[in-house]
Amino acid sequence: MYMFRSVARRRRALPAVVAPLVLALLTVTAPVPAQSVAARYRATADRIIAESMRDSAAWNRVAVLTETFGHRLSGSRALEDAIDWMIERMREDGLENVRGEQVMVPRWVRGAERAEMVLPRQAPLAMLGLGGSIGTPASGIMAEVLVVRSFAELERRASEAVGKIVLFSVPWTNYGETGAYRRQGAIAASKAGALASLVRSVTPYSMRTPHTGSMSYDSTVRKIPHAAITHEDADMITRMSARGERVVVRLTMAAQTLPDVPSRNVLGEIRGSQFPDEVVVMGGHIDSWDVGRGAMDDAGGVVAAWEALRVLKRLGLTPKRTIRVVGWTNEENGGRGGAGYRDAHRNELENHILAIESDGGVFAPTGFGFTGPDAAFKTLGEIGTLLQRVGSSTVARGGGGADIAPIMALGVPGMGLNVDDSRYFWYHHTDADTVDKLDPADVAKCVATLAVMAYIVADMPERLRPLAAGR
Repeated sequence: MYMFRSVARRRRALPAVVAPLVLALLTVTAPVPAQSVAARYRATADRIIAESMRDSAAWNRVAVLTETFGHRLSGSRALEDAIDWMIERMREDGLENVRGEQVMVPRWVRGAERAEMVLPRQAPLAMLGLGGSIGTPASGIMAEVLVVRSFAELERRASEAVGKIVLFSVPWTNYGETGAYRRQGAIAASKAGALASLVRSVTPYSMRTPHTGSMSYDSTVRKIPHAAITHEDADMITRMSARGERVVVRLTMAAQTLPDVPSRNVLGEIRGSQFPDEVVVMGGHIDSWDVGRGAMDDAGGVVAAWEALRVLKRLGLTPKRTIRVVGWTNEENGGRGGAGYRDAHRNELENHILAIESDGGVFAPTGFGFTGPDAAFKTLGEIGTLLQRVGSSTVARGGGGADIAPIMALGVPGMGLNVDDSRYFWYHHTDADTVDKLDPADVAKCVATLAVMAYIVADMPERLRPLAAGR
């Protein structure tokens, strides 16, 4: 009985001795639940958003850029002066490795141009020659107008187009579909024997504002002048023609394409603290069409990405990987900037973790579109939840941009900043693309959205884009 009580007593005492050791072993060996990316970075994201929204610095910089240099067509002095200014300001901001990387770009010059209706009455037509178009003879081209509403109608009525000016009077559906008449209209009209072609401006809304943009020729058919007129004038001519009236237009254009000239992509960085050779690249295009001031398309996109780096610097946030901002040149009428970046950095693309483009106008951001692996998409979606405060938390499948397309084609995951673009095509490629169309608060939200996404991807311990097998 004594022995039993003694053993029992010792058995009761044993946990008091062993328990701390067992607890310590459990603490060491038990798996600790992994903290989510959102949980790890929530406080930092909130700081970035607050700093981005503190003032109107980004909007003010868009105003200075666009009002100092105006429109910035490739090959123009204004573009190169704007690039010089951007490089100087980036250095003043304390960004690292600030430089211009040379790219040869096309040089198309609009020259003097005019369109007027001669019959059934005389009236000026607001017009813009389309980028890359040839000019007319010095005396212009005067001819009857054939109105068509589709390429198919032109094919059916091709015999009527000979010696005339074809007007593609096509209502807006979307940029890709309606834009085909701007891009391919001159080819189709020339095949039918037309002397010139006009398009109803590619936009859902007009206040008698013509819209320019790029167009194409086919080496197998004769080049003819190609221009855009307004909704109001195109619709008037369409109604006149439907009433059986003979409409005659005189078109005069001095447009010409000159030899290529040098331009530059603009680069600036925050170098990574641990993996500086791994890069998150983001930006927009510094060039614009030769109308308006290119505030929405795309000075705002460039400045928002640039301002995102300035926000991070003000907060003293240095990510593990490098964040590089780029102002690509020649997006509008050639895409040479994106191709030039690909060629200059081809040997580094395996270490380009993510490419982000902002070229949809800096209106209220809604999130991103992403093209890349499923695992990366899941991570980016989680980061997106940190942007609910500024309304840009949605990360959807499918995204990128014209300037990052060349490196995306070589395997770099790509994102495009998505915004409320309901008014984007109102001002797109027109004289109305000026900074007053942008809300300073919306621009600041774009800055916050870009800064949070770029910083977290560049800083998180795990690499978003795994190295290729065998590396």
